[in-house]
Parts: sequence; structure tokens; C-alpha cells
Amino acid sequence: MADDASPGNQSDRFDRLPATATDRTVDGRPTRAELLAWWDERFGIEPGVFAEHTFWERGDGKIWVCRGDLETPVGIEALGMLAVRTRQEHWKPTLEAIQRFGDDATRNRIELATPEAAVFLAGADQELPWDGDWGYLIVTHEVAGEPEPLGVGLYVYDELRSMVPKGRRREL
Repeated sequence: MADDASPGNQSDRFDRLPATATDRTVDGRPTRAELLAWWDERFGIEPGVFAEHTFWERGDGKIWVCRGDLETPVGIEALGMLAVRTRQEHWKPTLEAIQRFGDDATRNRIELATPEAAVFLAGADQELPWDGDWGYLIVTHEVAGEPEPLGVGLYVYDELRSMVPKGRRREL
């Protein structure tokens, strides 16, 4: 295992995200404030939803969320769930994070009828009308009278691209 005092992203440990930019010690590491602002601005998920959660980076740009608090760094294999990938042009939420926190979203959600939801869950792309923002969307489908988050879609050029991982694709 790497030395716990070494700066930088480590692939064998979790480091808590700094609260703010003034607390940042690793270049490029997002802060808790930036992450909460992103969830709020992109999906309308208010920061209070994450009040009892901590955010951790393991490796380069893989942000994990954990309910509760631990000392940092943590040299274990898994902690909570992978929530967001940040070291790319646009931050991308994971399917698991959307299924866990997507119910609290107030924007950039697209509800699909059964035929379109089946195409999405199978991992196929489809042309769909959408008059909202382009980019990553929370894809939902009505189950028992309520919209349930299915996963993450990428909407560009009038096309909804399924981001459902190959191993998680299903027939509806």
C-alpha cells in the first residue's frame, strides 16, 4: 500500500474530498462544495440530501459516496458506492448513484414510456424529442404509479444514448 502521507491520487486508498478549494491539497481533486453544487445545478438534487454522506476519491477522478464518516485516508478495497466520474470533460454520475439519489432530482429527468424504457434498458440508443438540456440525464420509467430512476442517459443531437453498462442491461 502507498504511504498514507503521500500527496496525489492513490489507486489503493480512499481520500476524503476537501470541503472547499482552500482545503484542496491535490491538484484537480474536486471539493465537496463543487460536487454538491454540481448535483444541485445539473439535477436539482439539493445539498441537504447528502448531509449524512461523505465523498471520497480513489484513483484518478472516481468519486465514491458513503453514508457516515471515517478518518482519512482509508486503505480498503471498497467504501460505499462509486457515484461520479470527474476526470473527463463532463462529470458523469453512475447508474447506482442515479438509482439511489435520482428520486430527489427536480431537473434533467426524462420519463420514458414502456417501449422506450425497454430500448434504454437493453442498452440501445434511440431518437427521442427532448426540449431540456443536452448532456447526462436521469432516465425514469413509471413503476406502480411512480417514476423510478432506471439509469443514466446521454442526450445529444435528438438522440438518447443509453449508458447502462453491458453487464446491467435487461429486457423489460
